[in-house]
Amino acid sequence: MAVGGAVLAALAAVPAQAHGQKEAGAPQGRDHRPPNWGLKETGTPDVRFRGLSAVSRNTAWVAGSGGTVLRTTDGGRNWRNVSPPGAADLEFRDVEAFDARRAVVLAIGEGEASRVYRTDDGGATWTESFRNTDAHAFYDCLAFFDHRHGLAMSDPVNGRFRILSTSDGGRSWKVLPEQGMPRAQDGEAGFAASGQCLVT
Repeated sequence: MAVGGAVLAALAAVPAQAHGQKEAGAPQGRDHRPPNWGLKETGTPDVRFRGLSAVSRNTAWVAGSGGTVLRTTDGGRNWRNVSPPGAADLEFRDVEAFDARRAVVLAIGEGEASRVYRTDDGGATWTESFRNTDAHAFYDCLAFFDHRHGLAMSDPVNGRFRILSTSDGGRSWKVLPEQGMPRAQDGEAGFAASGQCLVT
């Protein structure tokens, strides 16, 4: 997704054969334009992006190292840095967006490094809605069923995976009871690199 603070964007650029020439075998009356990949500079050269949430053909959010969150509303042609202030020491690994204005990001790490932030205004302002206070917990990923209900998962604490729950779109979170959660295997943990270890 990103290398050195640049992102690849599939742009609907017109290929050379589209200028007056029809592609062989293309249906008549339709202009078929394959995606044209282009490297787009983001102004964040030292950031490694790990989280991606595309909500439409125009709007997508990415999250990464250095507490960085970027957003595009023009299909990837331009990216705006909308990072939460004071988050430069955090590692954002997951972002779940609902539209161009509302998104939730997860920072990973032991103890208080695991945090959740939410924005309702396209990243102009952010609210920290969860900060882990258990030194043994390490939150890896989050996922939403809809715009209100979501879960976040931590590596095992006392031998069992820990689950957070929200029913207000990530504005508040609660730790779910561990009853019924099977014991983790020795050394078992989540994959805290792209937000893909939890699916709803």
